[in-house]
Amino acid sequence: MICGLEGVSFRYRGRLANALSNVDLTVAEGTHVALVGPNGAGKSTILRILTGVLTPDAGKATVLGRDAGDWKRRELARQVAVVSQGGEAQVPISVRELVSMGRHPYLGAWSALSREDHATVDACLESVDLISLSACDVRELSGGELQRARLARALVQEPRILLLDEPTAHLDLGHEARFMELVRQYTVTQSVTVVAVTHHLNVSARFADQMVLLSEGTVLKQGPPDLVLTPELLEAAFHWPVAVVDLGAMGRHAIAGRRDSGGGVP
Repeated sequence: MICGLEGVSFRYRGRLANALSNVDLTVAEGTHVALVGPNGAGKSTILRILTGVLTPDAGKATVLGRDAGDWKRRELARQVAVVSQGGEAQVPISVRELVSMGRHPYLGAWSALSREDHATVDACLESVDLISLSACDVRELSGGELQRARLARALVQEPRILLLDEPTAHLDLGHEARFMELVRQYTVTQSVTVVAVTHHLNVSARFADQMVLLSEGTVLKQGPPDLVLTPELLEAAFHWPVAVVDLGAMGRHAIAGRRDSGGGVP
């Protein structure tokens, strides 16, 4: 196990209910694990605990064999990178400057990027097909281009673990698929472990090795997509009729039904 949770519970201040209750999560090295479930299920809370931003009220969170809260920030950033929806699109910096930020955990307080650092930045820009846009202002990028730049910034950290927090939330179908293909390439070729929070069940079913279905702060099921994407489990999580269609090579797809049709698909 490269990271995970053991009996973790957590409650945000001022809330009556736990965000997480006795959650166990096992992430094997080199796998892609998708955290799925309805709003408020506890998905993003798990990522914050794994990065040490939040401390569990009970239980234990580990990253590379150490308690998640014991890592120093710079030290952890050399092992774990995060891609989220971010807010840097309004900052007047170039794509290269944004991506180069990923090398900061390796630099001293007043150090400049070395030739090797610049080579790493170039390689990551190339890998996400942004080398031709490296001098562009990030404010000029499309949504898909900006997310690829954020991914490149994370990859420049040379992490062993990549945490994704709704990274494709505002992307169209094509950009979403391209982004997830890039992530899968790194999982396969670089043995990078991926833990992804997403609302997109069908994308997760296609790209993830394991899915963790959460509801109201508890894990309903962890396993391969075909064991997690079942009508019974999805209806229990989302409190809505769901049909699951097996599309063969395209994987299993969940489709929301209609209450007035007895749970069937209209």
